[in-house]
Amino acid sequence: MEHRVEKDSLGEVQVPESAYYGASTQRAVENFPVSGMQMPPAFLKTLALIKQMAARVNRDLGLLDEAVATAIDTVCQEIQDGKLADQFPVDVFQTGSGTSTNMNMNEVIASRANELVTGKRGGREPVHPNDHVNLGQSSNDVIPTALHVSTVVAVKDSLVPGLEQLAMALWEKALAFENIGKIGRTHLQDAVPIKLGDEFAGYTYQVQKGVTRATNVTHELAELPLGGTAVGNGLNTHPEFAEKVIALIAQHTGFQFRKAQNHFEAQGARDAAVAAGGLLKTVAVSLTKVANDIRWLGSGPRSGLGEIRLPAVQPGSSIMPGKVNPVIPEAVIQAAAQVIGNDAVITLAGKGGHFELNAMQPIIIHNLHQSIQLLTNAADIFTQRCIRGIEADQEKCLGTIEDSLALATYLVPDLGYDKSAEIAHRAYAEGKTVEAVVREKGVLPAERVDAIFSQFRTV
Repeated sequence: MEHRVEKDSLGEVQVPESAYYGASTQRAVENFPVSGMQMPPAFLKTLALIKQMAARVNRDLGLLDEAVATAIDTVCQEIQDGKLADQFPVDVFQTGSGTSTNMNMNEVIASRANELVTGKRGGREPVHPNDHVNLGQSSNDVIPTALHVSTVVAVKDSLVPGLEQLAMALWEKALAFENIGKIGRTHLQDAVPIKLGDEFAGYTYQVQKGVTRATNVTHELAELPLGGTAVGNGLNTHPEFAEKVIALIAQHTGFQFRKAQNHFEAQGARDAAVAAGGLLKTVAVSLTKVANDIRWLGSGPRSGLGEIRLPAVQPGSSIMPGKVNPVIPEAVIQAAAQVIGNDAVITLAGKGGHFELNAMQPIIIHNLHQSIQLLTNAADIFTQRCIRGIEADQEKCLGTIEDSLALATYLVPDLGYDKSAEIAHRAYAEGKTVEAVVREKGVLPAERVDAIFSQFRTV
């Protein structure tokens, strides 16, 4: 492999000739061979967006030459369009401020801009990665700003629509099953009759509340730290820089971001990200509840509950012919478990703020974006490959009511709790239905028995 020599404040570094990045990035590649995982593409594109808007504002403020600003603008757009994606090799587990990723971005933009202007990639002339691309910024304010913006956009454009689609599919099933009676269950034991549609309406509302929670993530992250530079006091940035850049970001994303009220809080703490992780965790818990119920309701098909039939999407066993498993709910539950684990890491990383900087930001960024992607994809496959294909076994549902001892609950207004419990115990011991025991004992007039036990049949 051919190399070229790049320089930074520590000296000369050998960089692959084909690379657009420079010395700082190469040092980071050599220093952090930890996981092989790079920063999320959505985050990197957002960081490029911020650099793009910063160049425009610095040009308008008279701080950046028109030709330099134009070159930076062009490259930033290329990165947002998906080009140069292989030029960001820095590991997630790196310097805690994300400085390595910020410099990776600065160097790629400067190198490519220099290539556009001079025909030769690399170097620091005429576009300098620090003096021009990073003008008015610090890793300490631009990285958390990119964290906030990229997370908001991912939630708004991907997760919320995915959850809304799932809620709609569940509601369609709730309407389709609204007249199908079945037994309710508490403590995994028989309870009084309900409608199958009632259960699906409950799942619908649970997911709809998840939409609200996901939306609340965006509210938590609406304040941007940009403008604080190194420690929060705005050193070496124009007083109008942050508000102007944020206004352009808001215009581009369609979300009303605003400048942080207090830059020392905005850079020293990552509390908004911790809150966002907690809200995503709650969505994951909701999806776990729904997915678990769905696979229980479809268990069997002959020796389980079998009240619903799930779509058969693949063979379920390498040894048992004909077996079909609830693989989609299982995948959803596993994705949700990872999101719950991610929240624990985000919480621990949120404690990594000391004085004027949180030094665990890259892992917060990675985990937030992974959680959003997992929840979005899980909601999509749950909708498309499971929920929409669910069918009810109406005969099985009604059969669970006829045999249930919980029907003794209907006797309480006439016989009281104790006598009703005695009838339920006798029905269980003798293997009879509650209705049969009531008729045998003659404890109520026949017409009253008819009225009582016709109630559940109209549920």
